[in-house]
Amino acid sequence: MKKEQKTAIVERLSTKLSRATIALVSEQKGLTAGEADDVRRRLRAINGELQVAKNTLVRLALKDSPYRALDANLGGPISLILSYADPVELAKTLGSFRDLGEKFKIRGGVLDGRPLTPQEINALAALPPREVIFAQLLGLLQAPATRLARLLNEPGSAVARVLDAIGKRAGEGGGSAQPAA
Repeated sequence: MKKEQKTAIVERLSTKLSRATIALVSEQKGLTAGEADDVRRRLRAINGELQVAKNTLVRLALKDSPYRALDANLGGPISLILSYADPVELAKTLGSFRDLGEKFKIRGGVLDGRPLTPQEINALAALPPREVIFAQLLGLLQAPATRLARLLNEPGSAVARVLDAIGKRAGEGGGSAQPAA
């Protein structure tokens, strides 16, 4: 491979890394072409991609990026998995690759400049989707306002219940007193 080609690959990888929200290194040994196409197709469906490149070129691309911690996971036949959207969705999709067994393993990753182990990536997959987290947060934010409204309405409700009870007693007492008279 010529130097110009290598430089172009490093620049392309650097550009993709600058746009990515999460980057992972996977090890793949013995994947058939059909299985590799399936992996790529599933990743594209969630706005992600699988890049295969030489370790030295990936190291050069990682050098000035926030993903330089991935360098420790390089070596042997690896691929770089990048996601440009929700990192949780990527982790869940990677969990669906368990059927590939030893052919496809995650070595590690980086999210927001923080290195991730394969166990942390699996824990990320266990998180609920972003929309559910936002709904839970909104519920937590609305709870104090709801409690305050209930607290402010309670004295009026208590008076209404007392008046209703007095009215029922008067109705019972008044209804039994009239026939006896």
